[in-house]
Amino acid sequence: MTQNGLATVVVCDAQPLAIEGLRSILTGSRELKFVGAMTTLAGGVELIRGLSPSVAILDRGFGAVGIFEALSRLREATNTAAVVVWGVGLGNAETLRLVQAGARGVLRKTADAQSVLECLIAVSEGRTWMEDAALQDERPGGLPKSKLTAREHEVAELVEKGLKNREIGRSLGIQTGTVKIHLKHIFEKTGCRGRYGLALTGLRDKGYLPLMPL
Repeated sequence: MTQNGLATVVVCDAQPLAIEGLRSILTGSRELKFVGAMTTLAGGVELIRGLSPSVAILDRGFGAVGIFEALSRLREATNTAAVVVWGVGLGNAETLRLVQAGARGVLRKTADAQSVLECLIAVSEGRTWMEDAALQDERPGGLPKSKLTAREHEVAELVEKGLKNREIGRSLGIQTGTVKIHLKHIFEKTGCRGRYGLALTGLRDKGYLPLMPL
């Protein structure tokens, strides 16, 4: 939902001071408008579902289980809000899991005001945002798809969706050991370093994430 051409933002954070900080940052924006906040996750989800903002910010401090449940509830409600999860100590693997679960942006609370605004604007425009630090260690190019077999493509797609080896095997009707062999060949062919790198590169290849310069 927009107001007067501005993308609307709802904040759900356990710390009132953090909410006021975001409100202050958004006050001077010509593209974003602060429209509401909650200090509880349950209350925040209901507020988001009620207001249907363009962007919703969720505090990772509410806990991983709660955040993933909130993302699931918002998806089930077909809410149009682009969700940004922000917090302290977010690692690369968790960042990817959050994106796979439906978050459109993942931001560290140590980010400066300009980065916060850039993130919120990006997700309000339908793009996905991850901080440079979460991208720099991975391959800058896309997957060389021509080098993968049809089965390897299937395995790579399921890794991108966050499935574990056993789940991939069950989905494809193959043994877990066979999945491991396919992954070994995929890593060798693509140069990706582990499941995180493979999934992240796959998301970039589909245009969900920006390509990082060499």
